[in-house]
Amino acid sequence: MNFEIAGSKIYYSIHTGVPVLGDFNITETLVVSWIVMAIITLLCIFLTRNMSVENISKRQAVAEMIVEAANNLVRSNTGSNRFDWLIPLVAAIFSTSIISNLICLVGLRSPTADLSTEAAWAVVVFIIITGCKIKAGGIGGYLKGFTTPIAVMTPFNILSELATPVSMACRHFGNILSGIVIDGLIYAALAIASSAIFGAIPGAVGDFLSQIPILSVGIPAVLGFYFDWFTGCMQAFIFSMLTIMYIANAAEG
Repeated sequence: MNFEIAGSKIYYSIHTGVPVLGDFNITETLVVSWIVMAIITLLCIFLTRNMSVENISKRQAVAEMIVEAANNLVRSNTGSNRFDWLIPLVAAIFSTSIISNLICLVGLRSPTADLSTEAAWAVVVFIIITGCKIKAGGIGGYLKGFTTPIAVMTPFNILSELATPVSMACRHFGNILSGIVIDGLIYAALAIASSAIFGAIPGAVGDFLSQIPILSVGIPAVLGFYFDWFTGCMQAFIFSMLTIMYIANAAEG
């Protein structure tokens, strides 16, 4: 099925069930990622409107608090202000990660439950790490590092280097996806238990109550506090911390 919109071909793939724009698949992850970026953009505009030096508004106070937190996070873990150029990157990764992780609370699927999201972040960080290593020791020094302590270790050192982005992406992805899977299993198990317990009541009352997943109300919300809120915030913090430490260590040579 094909549609022509503003000169661009948009069609719905009958094979994959995914809308397609030209050569690009418009997946749920992509759409929700756009929503996350829109939320961050609108939030930044809202917090930074009508800024002043004196008699600042509550919005500006919140904006300054966020900026100060980002500054402290980078500077306290690098020991100096020479890595201040990292602050916008870390702030962008942290804000995108935490909103992507928590957006499932409103019924949308977290983009971070798709490995391609974390893989993209990890590749960007890996490129910066490699650039810092080359800048610190030169191309020769960077390549020589793969032969230490002895040349026979070169293949293992290369694998260790490539393992950095893989571990960063898979750690974040695995924790978020596992939380979503566990939440789904809990909902399903409580619905089955609710049907079995209330279905034991004889008569029409039991038949009616067995159709309502009563036990699925309340209990998953308590567990979701850990799997959604705590895990989502922790994974955003951990990914940001790894970004800071890996890049700082690479720049130190």
